[in-house]
Amino acid sequence: MIDLKLLRESPDAVRASQSRRGADVELVERAVALDAARRAATARAESLRAEQKAVGRGVSAASGEERAALLGRGRALAAEVKEAAAALEAIAADAEAALAALPNVVEPGVPPGGEDDYVVLREVGAVEVRDFPVRDHLELGQGLRAIDTERGAKVSGSRFYFLTGVGARLELALLNLAVDTALAAGFTPMITPTLVRPQVMAGTGYLGAHADEVYRLEADDLYLVGTSEVALAGYHADEVLDLSGGPLRYAGWSACYRREAGSYGRDTRGIIRVHQFHKVEMFSFARAEDAAAEHERLLAWEEGMLAAVELPYRVIDVAAGDLGASAARKYDCEAWLPSQSRWLELTSTSNCTTFQARRLGIREKGPDGANRPVATLNGTLATTRWLVAILENHQRADGSVAVPAALRPYLGGLEVLAPAT
Repeated sequence: MIDLKLLRESPDAVRASQSRRGADVELVERAVALDAARRAATARAESLRAEQKAVGRGVSAASGEERAALLGRGRALAAEVKEAAAALEAIAADAEAALAALPNVVEPGVPPGGEDDYVVLREVGAVEVRDFPVRDHLELGQGLRAIDTERGAKVSGSRFYFLTGVGARLELALLNLAVDTALAAGFTPMITPTLVRPQVMAGTGYLGAHADEVYRLEADDLYLVGTSEVALAGYHADEVLDLSGGPLRYAGWSACYRREAGSYGRDTRGIIRVHQFHKVEMFSFARAEDAAAEHERLLAWEEGMLAAVELPYRVIDVAAGDLGASAARKYDCEAWLPSQSRWLELTSTSNCTTFQARRLGIREKGPDGANRPVATLNGTLATTRWLVAILENHQRADGSVAVPAALRPYLGGLEVLAPAT
């Protein structure tokens, strides 16, 4: 939820943010109008209550006709107060809903536009030109007996899979490297719930425009998370945090679930776009004024992981229209995908400023001693999709795959994944 004070004092900034997102500016006008109506209704209700109290005090000192008149006015006021309170409650509910419908206000410098309007900040590592036919990750994975999509579909349907043998070991190696990276950076590792309550899912902003991506268990009124960000954000809901020692940082390891609604025909081969995967996610609670610097740190840790597994990658500044409701700025890291000669998103890191914390009631003591919302930030350290880029970028002509040096200690020193005979 955006800052109501910002909406009142700088509505043009909110309008500009909506325009840069390509979103409906009328949402801002509705929120401004309803907020004005709420304040007017509040003033009327308070004025009537004050008059009602004054009349009540007058009744005790009056007599005769004056007392009768005051009693009559008191009865009329009681009805008016009740009516004003009901009107205020209805308008306040509409005003809160209008405010909640607004996405986060984008940070200065975020590129305007949609999905294709990102800005490339840098490219790191050389894209290797091979002198042999390039295999895609599924062909490599099947040759290694590491990926089995046919039996995944047999058991669970399309876009499910088994990781078998070295495939399972490789994912565990990658995720354990991510946890060790997070530990070295001062994160607290967490194994998080993958089912959350509606208020937590809504609080993180995932039940808006992209609610059709989320799995819901209707019988239990619970949601399956698409990222441990959701559970980690809810971890400190309705709490006042002590950030005097710097940001609170958590690294969540969880299974993740996404319906991938509307993505038919896109990356359906192999394990690029699937319904279930594993991920290690960084999450930070920081002071609002420290959020931009923390965002850069999260990005640096992500880039460190990409360098550790020896992948060529690029960093993009995501355009405003592709941010999602909660993010004020997002950086994506995309690895080179040899089989398709394109870049493939592997990580994202988002600065959600105080948007999620306002919804979830997460605060800290400000410099003046008053409670104020914290900033929340998230970033991916590793996920199942990374196997796609690792297999393809480290493949050899015979179908074997070289193991990046950073992963070898987690694989018992294994240097090469050899095709099964």
